[in-house]
Amino acid sequence: MGTVLDFIVPAAYFIAAVMFIYGLKAMSSPVTARRGIIWSGVAMAVAVLVTFIHPKVEGNYTLMVVAIVLGGGAAWLSARRVAMTDMPQMIALYNGMGGGAAAAIAGVELLKLTSGAVTLDQVTLILAVLGGIIGAIAFSGSLIAFAKLQGWMKKSWRFTGQQALNAGVFIALLMMGGVLTFFEPTPEILALFFLTALVMGVLMTVPIGGADMPVVISLYNALTGLAVGFEGYVLQNPAMMIAGIVVGAAGSLLTQLMAKSMNRSLSNVLFAGFGKADEGSEGMAASGEMKAIDATDASIQLAYAEKVIIVPGYGLAVAQAQHKIWELTELLQARGVKVSFAIHPVAGRMPGHMNVLLAEAGVPYDLIYDLEDINAQFPTTDVALVIGANDVVNPAARKDTSSPIYGMPILDVDKAKNCIVIKRGQGTGFSGIENLLFFEDNTRMLYGDAQKVAQGLIAGIKSLG
Repeated sequence: MGTVLDFIVPAAYFIAAVMFIYGLKAMSSPVTARRGIIWSGVAMAVAVLVTFIHPKVEGNYTLMVVAIVLGGGAAWLSARRVAMTDMPQMIALYNGMGGGAAAAIAGVELLKLTSGAVTLDQVTLILAVLGGIIGAIAFSGSLIAFAKLQGWMKKSWRFTGQQALNAGVFIALLMMGGVLTFFEPTPEILALFFLTALVMGVLMTVPIGGADMPVVISLYNALTGLAVGFEGYVLQNPAMMIAGIVVGAAGSLLTQLMAKSMNRSLSNVLFAGFGKADEGSEGMAASGEMKAIDATDASIQLAYAEKVIIVPGYGLAVAQAQHKIWELTELLQARGVKVSFAIHPVAGRMPGHMNVLLAEAGVPYDLIYDLEDINAQFPTTDVALVIGANDVVNPAARKDTSSPIYGMPILDVDKAKNCIVIKRGQGTGFSGIENLLFFEDNTRMLYGDAQKVAQGLIAGIKSLG
């Protein structure tokens, strides 16, 4: 029986790993994303079920079942109830759970080592320690990111000497990791090691500004994947190794993409402190004044336009206006208006946030364009309709060298013939930077909740016959 299991278990883990890779590949396109999620879910189910017959699992079935029921039940309920506006913090929370699980695996294996229950070769021991560091940092850092997104914590918290403190804590963490790796470890050192790693994750994340949350989420996603891959090697579990490495690599590429989309180098993201745009210089003062428009006049502009580009932002998510915006789009299309949607890579609070919202409303994928594919179309666009977006459409990124976002690639909505901005009020938005777009001669401000405003636009267009 043991010989059969020795073949079945690794084979099942390998099949699960292949399914993970296929699922992740499918998630790269909105068209196949749902299929990718299903494949990845099936892969996870296979990996969990085969663990019950793993030769090294000795009588812990009750605990395993209890953990699966409690964890799965909590995940099912929370996923069913979460609002789309809260999806970023849910992603951050669940991502943290993955890092915490990897750190827990490292803790268990290292605790066995301190008690003499097992022996580990040097490579395995190093990977266990590294996985513990990375997983614990990803866990506590993701919890802080969740608290910021949920509004429980100030967007950024900085103090004099913060970088020096962070460096000191990190050096201490590495020294304890060295003790665990090359000297006789003790339970006390092990406990202090994980406590320091958790503190490091908190210290890394508290200075991060809210506007940089897409980078934070993708970075901790990469760290979680890396930690899982390392601990997969420790357990000699090919599914964990392959899935962790793939997720780590994908998360790293996504982090670089997010950093580039905000005009930051990866080293700047990691070491210079996130969210500098939240504080300090706000750039040059805007000249002129904001010019308001009502829903009736805006609907006339839209109805008689030949080409309209809609730019969704977090305000659309807050108002849950995606369904009304799609209804508005269908009305415009029925009148012969060409309508497209423009998505900035860091629009919303997480990568792909706007794509998910539009997909939920049934917007066809072929109407949705990324920044680099649609920017050239704005000069020939009759109306650019901006819904709750701020930094990603701010011309200060091109015009104001003193602006914190100078050099950041933006959607060139200011180059459209007319621009209508749907916004609740005259505030500066999430990052606190004045948006020069609001003061442009071709811009009109349509104030109000995005869903109610969209309803007004729909009524206005219908009244035109």
